[in-house]
Amino acid sequence: MPAFPAPVVSRLPSVGTTIFTVMSKLAQECGAINLSQGYPDFNADDLLFERVAHWMRAGANQYPPMAGVPALREAIARKVEALYGTAYDVDSEITVTAGATQALFTAVAALVHPGDEVIVFEPVYDSYAPAVELQGGKVVRMRLCAPDYRPDWAAVAAAIGPRTRMIMINSPHNPTATVWGAEDMARLAELTRGTGIVVVSDEVYEHIVFDGACHESCARHPELAARSLIVSSFGKTYHITGWKVGYVVGPRELMAEFRKVHQFNVFTVNTPAQHALADYMADAARHLKLAAFYEAKRDFFRDALGGSLFELLPSRGTYFQLARYRAIADEPDSVFCQRLTRETGVAAIPVSAFFADGHDERVVRFCFAKNEDTLARACERLRALAPRV
Repeated sequence: MPAFPAPVVSRLPSVGTTIFTVMSKLAQECGAINLSQGYPDFNADDLLFERVAHWMRAGANQYPPMAGVPALREAIARKVEALYGTAYDVDSEITVTAGATQALFTAVAALVHPGDEVIVFEPVYDSYAPAVELQGGKVVRMRLCAPDYRPDWAAVAAAIGPRTRMIMINSPHNPTATVWGAEDMARLAELTRGTGIVVVSDEVYEHIVFDGACHESCARHPELAARSLIVSSFGKTYHITGWKVGYVVGPRELMAEFRKVHQFNVFTVNTPAQHALADYMADAARHLKLAAFYEAKRDFFRDALGGSLFELLPSRGTYFQLARYRAIADEPDSVFCQRLTRETGVAAIPVSAFFADGHDERVVRFCFAKNEDTLARACERLRALAPRV
């Protein structure tokens, strides 16, 4: 293949390959147990597959409406109102998306102008900042620090200025497995009151909150619901991350702008999958039982790491567990994860990858959305780690 005949001027010059791709590729090359990338190693309910096949055979194989199949939008509206008390209009305030990442990118592309400032909380999921930068926006980073990773609301208040256009939040939070409480949402509402700031709320782990806690969706708080685009993911909820189907809800004024971009960057989403998901959502227990399902996996994983040299940080939501490894090695987390994959046969994610400046607190992220046999084999290897001399 001949080289491109002119210099390529990158619009994302500091962006390389995502850490998830890097670590999953290394895990595959090394035959390691992959606890790095956040996806299950078990299948979804057979009924969901049967419903997809049903709708394919029934002829639901052409373009659906741009905003999504009406039956699915209706099911989303019922779920959100039942859980959080806010009624969203099916026609103008709900859009089905090609996964949560597309929803997040589209929200930024639709609403951020060159020179606008967008506040994010880091460690931050790696798709947020590139989306802002591609629109000519400026990323303003609020640091969350181990071990509790709580937002510093005084610092956020100081960061808000006349150019602040958007605040992007994520609870339950990836990668830290922390969960914002009602007091956090009240403070966010207070700081944005009387402004034109849009909140983009990444709530893809909304159904995975542990220890009896309540998920504080922006939809639960009327003042925030009026200024928020809220993103969720069927992939995370129903163990089908590869289907790439999600949705966004928000007030009609924001959704109108969202759809202007959505219609051109993806237009619409897999038709039979949408119909199948609408059918599957009829039983609310399928998402209401998810917290207990993953809480059991969290507890199994933490118990199985008992006696190891890892210091386990609290995991209050998501399907991730953070762990300090200072008792094992004093090396950068990226080096530790590479060595862990090659020598121990377990892949994890270095948390420094979620900081723009590579801030390294010697903490790694494990994913416990795995069969217990997978977790047990991984933990056996991790317990065998001795201090590196």
